Amino acid sequence: MTRALIYSALATALAATPGLARQAAPAATTAPGQSERRAGVNDSLFATAAALGGLAEVTVSELGVRKATDAELKKFSQQMVDEHTRMNAQLAGLASQKGILVPRTVDPRAQFCAESLAGLTGEEFDRCYAKAQYLLHMDAVSTFEAEAERGQDAQIKALATEALPKIKEHLRMIEPIAMKYEKQKPSTAGAQPDRREK
Repeated sequence: MTRALIYSALATALAATPGLARQAAPAATTAPGQSERRAGVNDSLFATAAALGGLAEVTVSELGVRKATDAELKKFSQQMVDEHTRMNAQLAGLASQKGILVPRTVDPRAQFCAESLAGLTGEEFDRCYAKAQYLLHMDAVSTFEAEAERGQDAQIKALATEALPKIKEHLRMIEPIAMKYEKQKPSTAGAQPDRREK
C-alpha cells in the first residue's frame, strides 16, 4: 500500500466520528438586525461521538507506545493512553448517570485505522501515526468545542469545557511532530507512478 493510500485511508477512517456532534443541530438562521444565536447540540450525540473518539485515541495510542521509534512520539503516546483513559472513564460515568448509553468498543473506522497503522514499521509508522494523532485531535477539539459552546445539559457541557483545554494542548503537542514528518517525506515518494509508465 502506498503512503498516499495509507494517508487517504487514515483520513477517511478518522473523519466521521466527530461529525455526529456537528450534525446534531443545524445553526440557527438570524434575521437582519438580530444578534446571531446558534442552536444547541444534542448532548447524547456528543457523548457518543466523544466516547468513540476517546476509544479510538486510546487504541491508536497503545500502538504508538509499542511501535513508535521516535522517542518523542513514544512519550506522547503513553501520555495519551493515560489521559484519554481518564477522560473516557469520566465521560462514561457521567453518561451512565444521565442514562446515556455510550460505546464501550471502537467503531469499525477506528479499528480499520489501527489495523492500517499496525501493518507499518519504523519511520513509516511514525509518520503515519503522527498524522493519525493530529487528525484525531483536530476532530476531538471541534467535537468538544461544539458541546462546550452549545451543549444543553449543564453537567455534560461542563465536562466538555473542562476537557477542552487538555485536548487543545494535545493538539499543540502533536502538530509540530506531524508537521516535521510531513516536511521530511522521502523524495522518492513520487517514483512509483514513473515505474508503471515504463
